[in-house]
Amino acid sequence: MDGTLVDSTPVVERQWKRFAQRHGLDYAHIMRVSHGRRNEETIREVAPHLARPEIFAEFDAEEIEDLGGVTAVRGSADFLASLAQAEWAVVTSASRALARTRLQSVSLPVPHVLIGADDVEYGKPDPEGYLNAARRLGAEQAACVVFEDTLPGLAAARAAGMRGIGISTTYTYAELGHVECLASFEGVVVERVRDGRLRLTLPCY
Repeated sequence: MDGTLVDSTPVVERQWKRFAQRHGLDYAHIMRVSHGRRNEETIREVAPHLARPEIFAEFDAEEIEDLGGVTAVRGSADFLASLAQAEWAVVTSASRALARTRLQSVSLPVPHVLIGADDVEYGKPDPEGYLNAARRLGAEQAACVVFEDTLPGLAAARAAGMRGIGISTTYTYAELGHVECLASFEGVVVERVRDGRLRLTLPCY
């Protein structure tokens, strides 16, 4: 969701900066390891002494309250409108509550299948979230396409046996490893073929 359907970069940066200043941590280091991962896992890595339930809850509550500068990724509304509810899911490192709040704040639909940080034992790059989403959608893993803006997310897609397509909102095409990549969802065309599957036409670079 973040960096894929919703551009929440200003919020994410403000939140981690507040956290770093409050606890005397290296903000630059946090930003190098936080993208695409659950907040809890990032805190465990950069400040294991702060890895407590009340710290996680405080962080999440502050993040939900801050929506300044959040926007929809270009073309995402039209792309989602071309899909039926049973054809797509969100698998995010954000909590379910935060995911709903951010999607609604930019007038994007909340999917029936929403896998948040609180729904998995292991976060990305582990494939657990994507495997759960495919199961709930009733879809074969190999038939699934994953759009991701970070390396952990793309690694999770590969580990799940799914096609991963990068979105260069957080990292550049080169930083994402020269995978199939989009700048946004503008120009993405969805067609339904005879067997009921979807065919995507992508303006990849």
